[in-house]
Amino acid sequence: MEKSMEPKYYPPEEERLNIISHGIGFLLSIVALYLLIQRALEFDSSAYLVSFSVFGASMILLYAASTLYHSAKDHQKRARLNILDHASIYVLIAGTYTPFAVISLPGLVGNIILWTVWLIALAGIILKFFFTGKYQLLSTIMYVAMGWIIVFAGNSMIENLSTEGLWWLGAGGVSYTIGAILFMLKKIPFNHAIFHVFVLMGTFSHFISIYLYVV
Repeated sequence: MEKSMEPKYYPPEEERLNIISHGIGFLLSIVALYLLIQRALEFDSSAYLVSFSVFGASMILLYAASTLYHSAKDHQKRARLNILDHASIYVLIAGTYTPFAVISLPGLVGNIILWTVWLIALAGIILKFFFTGKYQLLSTIMYVAMGWIIVFAGNSMIENLSTEGLWWLGAGGVSYTIGAILFMLKKIPFNHAIFHVFVLMGTFSHFISIYLYVV
């Protein structure tokens, strides 16, 4: 690790909201993983069990990393947790794709999507841990690229996922997008805490899409 990313500090009131919001997300993610495993067992298929578990575990990682980061007072510890927080975004994006790629998308299309998102995620994680603080523009492009890869499988998704599932999937994407926009508008009071709420909404929407409609 070459150097630590400079962590951000927030006003005490906002930081409490940051911790509470994603702390709740962490607890809900544990419940979500349990529900996903129970749901997967209904299909008696390793594809369901593994892909649903990966999604659930990726939620837990992101919300745990975020909560620990915002809770950290020591500068060095906060800097390291900031790296983990950013890296876990790649894991959540790839983890969210996994059930859709494995279950909803047919053979080759699903395999291409699955391998592509996880290879980008791996590259992003390497950037965060071993080239810390560098290539920020590239990192942002990688986040965006991962989010839009699904467009290349749009027709297959429409054919293989119900209308309701597509709506929940789209709602999650919209929530994340609005959150990202608000995240960049630094002049809005409590913008980071608001961003956290939209991230929670996005994750919840994708959970519903996967839990109820990826069959």
